[in-house]
This record gives sequence, C-alpha cells and structure tokens, in this order.
Amino acid sequence: MDRRLTPASDRFAHVSLEGWIDGRVFTVGEPWRIAVPLADLTSTPGGARTRQLWLGEGFTVIDRADGQAFGFADKDGYCGWLPDAALADDPPPTHWIATPGTHIYPEPRVQSREIAALTMGSQVSVLGTSGSFTHIPQGYVPTSHLLPLGQWHLDPVTVAEMFLHTPYLWGGNGRAGLDCSGLIQVCHHACGIKVPGDADLQEDVGRAASGEYQRGDLLFWKGHVAMVVDAMRLIHANGHSMSVAYEGIYECIARIKEAEGQGLRAHRRL
Repeated sequence: MDRRLTPASDRFAHVSLEGWIDGRVFTVGEPWRIAVPLADLTSTPGGARTRQLWLGEGFTVIDRADGQAFGFADKDGYCGWLPDAALADDPPPTHWIATPGTHIYPEPRVQSREIAALTMGSQVSVLGTSGSFTHIPQGYVPTSHLLPLGQWHLDPVTVAEMFLHTPYLWGGNGRAGLDCSGLIQVCHHACGIKVPGDADLQEDVGRAASGEYQRGDLLFWKGHVAMVVDAMRLIHANGHSMSVAYEGIYECIARIKEAEGQGLRAHRRL
C-alpha cells in the first residue's frame, strides 16, 4: 500500500482498511481543522516535510503520540503527521483565500501591523464585515481577497501564472514556496478541480493526450510535472530556476533529457 494514501499508523488504522491490514485498532478518526497559516505534513513525527496544509482545511486524526497527530487531509486523503498545536476544533469555513496571498490584521485598518500571512486555498469563517475588511475568528482580512466556498477561478493556467517567481520549495503548497506538484494542486484546487498532492499520483488524473499541446495539459517526467501555457510554453515550479517559471516546452524536454537522461513520459489532459 502507498504510505501517502494509507490511513494507518503502527497502532491505529481507519475503518476503511478493515480486512486489508492486521495488527491495528480500527477507528473512524476525529475531525479537526488546520489552525495555523500553513502546516507541514511529515511522513514521521517531526520528520521531513512531504506536503503542506492550509488554514481551515479538514484533517481527520487517527493517532496521537508525543505532541504529534497522525491522520489524513480531507481534500485528497494524503496521510502524515503534524503537530497537535496545528489543529483546532474551529467552526466550518464559509470562504477561501482566492488570491496568491493575503494578511490577517488585528483590526480593519490597512496601517495595522499584520498578524500572519495566508496563502491561496486557506479557508476561513466569516463573522462580518467592516469597510473593506472581513472579520474572521483570527482577525481581519481584505474582503477583495475572498470568495465563497464553491465559487472558483476558471482557468488553472491563469492561477498558476499568479505564482510566477515564487521560490521553489520541496513539498511546498503556499505563496512562500511551491514544488512542481504543489503548484499543480494549488491552481487546480482554486478552480474546483481535485488533483492529488504528488506528481506520480497526478499522472493518473484526466486522460492520455497526444498531438498538439493544449493550454492546461499536464506533462510528466519521472518525479516532475509541468503545465502547458500554449503550444510553445509551459509553466512549472522547478529546481532548475528554483522558482515558478515559464519555459519553452521543447527546450525543457531537451534540457531534462540532457541533464537527467529521461524523456517525457506522459501527456495528460483533464
């Protein structure tokens, strides 16, 4: 079983795995929400980052140990550990951050010193409005940066272009840093399209495509994914420029072939 998608620790497992694995106590888990601007999800308690989760995301907890909680992200089933302190029993969100980033302020005043930064995809519960600001439990955010849940952007490529020049960050899912699959997940999520968190998992979405490259097509190499902008360009978060950047499709294919000895292995269309 793929560790990333198998909701089981050494002691506990989700009830969906009954009959598939042994030696665990089965549980339905406990529903929580991410209570920090961005939480690192790790494969072991306190280990290396595998993905990041946004404020307000649902997270089902299956096990706890030494101040860490194991479970899975409700949006895509991705499993891992994160600190207990990153979770809270917050009210259900009503809106989401629809711009690449925003700030939480202690009062509805642009001159206030910000409390925290949020990234696209973060979910918040609206309490009211004050001028051009919206009141949420954590403070105030610009109303223009919000959309109601269920109201989405229309084009993943346009969303990806909002993140141009964002630094590359392994496992990153936010404005402060993105990796290749993080960019693809963020920009599709913003359009109401569910895709998995890692490039090899994303390779199974949509259908195989051939012929001319079309806007929004996904191109895959081993361990890497990019998205087609037009017939000649792609956009990707990449370790070559260490950023989200445009690159010529054929130049990128040739560069990766020369540097890593691997060719394009999949062309998918959602």
